[in-house]
Amino acid sequence: MTSTNDIKDVAAGCAALAICESLLLAPTELKVLDDSDARGILEDAAATHRGAENTAPDAALHYEAAHMIEHIISVRNALSRR
Repeated sequence: MTSTNDIKDVAAGCAALAICESLLLAPTELKVLDDSDARGILEDAAATHRGAENTAPDAALHYEAAHMIEHIISVRNALSRR
């Protein structure tokens, strides 16, 4: 059974991801930030988590965070080619 705290933690992560996505999309669509700058922000975030992967006890969390960010980068790259 999933605890209320687990659901709240996941919901907080989902909310944070949605907010960050909007913070990257809006200025990109308004041409305030170009695609390479947005990609650079995501790459920096992934690198930060990759650098923290070897720190216990949160190594798995950092690995998954980096993996998720890298997936977002690959999806954005695929969409920009269309």
